[in-house]
Amino acid sequence: MAASASHWHSYLRVIVSRERQRLEHFQQAEDILLTLLEDVHAREPRFLVDYARNLEAFEFALCTSEDIVTLEVPLRIDGDALRVLACWPGDTPAGHCLGLGTCHLEVPSSGTDLEDWTSTVGVMERGGGAGCLVPGKVLQHLKELLVSAIVHCQRCFMLQPGDLSAENLREDAMELSLLIRGGWKTIRFDIIPVVRRQQDPLQLKGRQSDRGFPEGSLWKATEEAHFVPASPHCWRSSTHLPILKLLQAVDTLNGTRLDSLRLLNQIRSQDWGEEGGKGGLTFNHLKMVLLWSTELFPSPEDWQDLEDSVYRLLVILLRCLATRHLPHFLHPEENLFQGEPSDLTSLYHKVERFAWDPRRFLRFHFGLPARTDSWQADPGTRALLQLPTEDRSYWDTAYFDILLSQFQVYRIQDGARHSAVSQLLSKIRQEIPQQS
Repeated sequence: MAASASHWHSYLRVIVSRERQRLEHFQQAEDILLTLLEDVHAREPRFLVDYARNLEAFEFALCTSEDIVTLEVPLRIDGDALRVLACWPGDTPAGHCLGLGTCHLEVPSSGTDLEDWTSTVGVMERGGGAGCLVPGKVLQHLKELLVSAIVHCQRCFMLQPGDLSAENLREDAMELSLLIRGGWKTIRFDIIPVVRRQQDPLQLKGRQSDRGFPEGSLWKATEEAHFVPASPHCWRSSTHLPILKLLQAVDTLNGTRLDSLRLLNQIRSQDWGEEGGKGGLTFNHLKMVLLWSTELFPSPEDWQDLEDSVYRLLVILLRCLATRHLPHFLHPEENLFQGEPSDLTSLYHKVERFAWDPRRFLRFHFGLPARTDSWQADPGTRALLQLPTEDRSYWDTAYFDILLSQFQVYRIQDGARHSAVSQLLSKIRQEIPQQS
């Protein structure tokens, strides 16, 4: 059953109405955290206090379904002087899986005031220099300083009872978690040390740079590399802040792109979760879908109407769920669904059900999610969605325009796009005879 424009906008208004209060809660909790970090910096100047937290505040207000903030603490290190060395499989103990982009950060010479954070284990065999920066040592030092800062602030009555809990600090975690009260809400801050260094602008192989984005936004988002702990011995390249910078750039465009993200994230948390509330689709997954949809639908005509905008994200999400493959926007070789423990088939059915009958889901409820047990997937749509991922023509605007037509939300007047759709349909009919 189709939903009227009023249904879409009424649902969105409730979501947006929460953002101002969430931002106030974030700022109150941030004040407490900055007090702690200032104390840490006073004890150890190598841990810097970054007061520019507009990106974290932006994400926290945007994602009304979660109360977790990833907060990077920059190190006072000349990142450009470090040498990046690829990690070997034997470089990390059992239980810590090496992912894409894991590396060592080699300190070029002694006398850099980093001796207590470095180790020469495995470096000399590779012809290395003074040693490598060890994330486990940095994390342990930061943890000890945070505990000291908490005790000091409590003794000086700078913290009120109930303002903060450090119970989540764990020896083996790659982030240091603090629960901090902001107003009546408790926010979890995952604190992560970060090494920053300049890098060449990211080249998107076979893709048009800045397509759909404000000019220069990709360069600005990726001009700096961020390295965070991947294991006690290895670092990894983090795209957390670059992705947020791209989202913020999208927010400067006219249209309803971020409104689509807000709406689908609320549906995700309300109706697409797994039993127990764990696993399944995440806000990070949806952020990646929005960035892909911005690139694949660069025309402002695609983003004038809220319903049409939501479906731009939905067709890409359905394609990724059907093929179990969600490429990272900045590193497409990385599949964000790889090793995903959740039931993607069940999730696919929930998302497709929403696509065919959104009105049933555009309501707020505090009980069980909307039931989709009896839903039978549309075989024609499923066949289109399962076309081979190796063929790049099935990850292009024309292909997703065909999917939009399938859901009867394709109202584009561009003749060139209509022509591209016709050509691709001829090819698809040869691969799926029943579609003709």
